[in-house]
Amino acid sequence: MSQTTKIEYQKDGHFTRPASTFRSFVSADPSSQFPAEKGRYALYISPGCPWAHRTIIVRALKRLEDVIDLYVLSPSMGEKGWFFDGAHGTTPKDPLYGFTYLRELYFKANPDFNGRFTVPVLWDKKAGTIVNNESSEIIRMLYSEFDAFIPEKYREVNKPGGGLYPEHLRKEIDELNDWVYNTVNNGVYKCGFAGKQESYDENVYPLFKSLDRLEGILAGHGKPFLLGDHLTEADVRLYTTIARFDVAYYTVFLCNLKSIRHDYPHLHLWFRRLYWDEGNETTGGAFHSTTAPWIGLYASGYSNAKAKVTNSQATVIVPRGPAVLVEPLAESEKL
Repeated sequence: MSQTTKIEYQKDGHFTRPASTFRSFVSADPSSQFPAEKGRYALYISPGCPWAHRTIIVRALKRLEDVIDLYVLSPSMGEKGWFFDGAHGTTPKDPLYGFTYLRELYFKANPDFNGRFTVPVLWDKKAGTIVNNESSEIIRMLYSEFDAFIPEKYREVNKPGGGLYPEHLRKEIDELNDWVYNTVNNGVYKCGFAGKQESYDENVYPLFKSLDRLEGILAGHGKPFLLGDHLTEADVRLYTTIARFDVAYYTVFLCNLKSIRHDYPHLHLWFRRLYWDEGNETTGGAFHSTTAPWIGLYASGYSNAKAKVTNSQATVIVPRGPAVLVEPLAESEKL
């Protein structure tokens, strides 16, 4: 087993995110290296991680619960990274190999692995290896590669608007994803894990400029989703950040120029519509079911993560609040 080097998350006071390392693809083509098969693959996730959260939202949206297994690690990261402990209804041990730590799975895939032990992980049970650990690529595999195993109405070709990544919107989705990732999805981390005041200042203003821009998009077209009348990948990728914003990033990561609930009415409505949609055909409750059990733990997870990344020696204090985790949705506001 390789001795892993210490991963550096900061450079000159700036937070840096290392790239994912396993980048293979599952394909509907039965002759491919990783062909789509029912029951062959498993997703390893932590519910506290927004990148992993994307994948379980899409798994639920696509009704793949009986096709791809889900193994849930602890919501918080320990001294040796992500681990199984059975807390809060999570998986007590790795169901396949009895592992306690996610790093053990990485070493099973590659005994010489020398990188980050991240979630999500898409695991091939038949080959005994990691297919992919990059969330943006995993969700795109889930859109259509497993469609042969789900009811026809949930297949991408039959979805209103052309599915989550429709051909006619791909340029717009990719462009929006690019600036949202850099300034919002990852922007909150650049603020929260900043090691210097100038690094924090350098990132907090672009974060809120982008939130202002997103508010303007929703206000401008007056439609329920970022790109109009239909749910797309852009909504999924933004949602996991907004779900954590008021309850964790605002306090723990000092992203406090504005809050979603008080300063962004259109973005707040967009979020609440997705969160509170527990049975509508549009989402099938995918956003609520993957968020509600864990949202009260986000602040604790980020408080501990911040202390670890910034090498803080102070006692970890977890903020209490907001008093209402997610504001209610009026009947007239529902999707």
